[in-house]
Amino acid sequence: MNAAVVRNAETAASIAGLLLDLGAIRLRPEEPFTWASGWKSPIYCDNRLLLSSPEARRMVRDALAAQCRESFPWAACVAGVATAGIAHGLLVAEALDLPFVYVRAQAKAHGMGNRIEGKLAPGTATLVVEDLVSTGGSSLQAVEALRDAGAEVLGLSAIFTYGFAKANEAFSLASCPWFALCDYPHLLKEAVKRGQISAEVQDSLQVWRSDPAGWQG
Repeated sequence: MNAAVVRNAETAASIAGLLLDLGAIRLRPEEPFTWASGWKSPIYCDNRLLLSSPEARRMVRDALAAQCRESFPWAACVAGVATAGIAHGLLVAEALDLPFVYVRAQAKAHGMGNRIEGKLAPGTATLVVEDLVSTGGSSLQAVEALRDAGAEVLGLSAIFTYGFAKANEAFSLASCPWFALCDYPHLLKEAVKRGQISAEVQDSLQVWRSDPAGWQG
């Protein structure tokens, strides 16, 4: 199975510019962020900021919907991954005029104890929408939950991915095709083009992606 691909370089550049303009992605190699995993990172992504801009969320919605029509034209339902993927998934479902469900990180502790919220019949061809893919762990847990519920998961669509080898391997093992509108290399290229980082800094930031656990800045 192919690794995740950015299928349109022009779209990737536009999305990269959008993420940088809104501050949804911040590059800070001189003062690295610390992720929940403990990894030091020169980049931080918060795609929730896209939702606060009508123009930005429409642009992302339309790009995701176009890619979904091209890659999974037979999708009969869209599933958002909690929490950040819910809003973007709903926007895509609305654009495609499809039913929508969302997948909780874990089953609800009370009431019906649902893991999947919304009506999803067994065998439904389902497209998963995620805002960000890092290692792929949480995204694939949602895929597994949908499959356990009887859905036919066609694949996953994300706004942005770091493109870690670990994620590519995980999706391949799960037999889940996936794509992203933009990835780390396209983002760095756009940042250099805008003068936000130098070519030398770009080279050092590429090293981070190859060994994020060991990178110290």
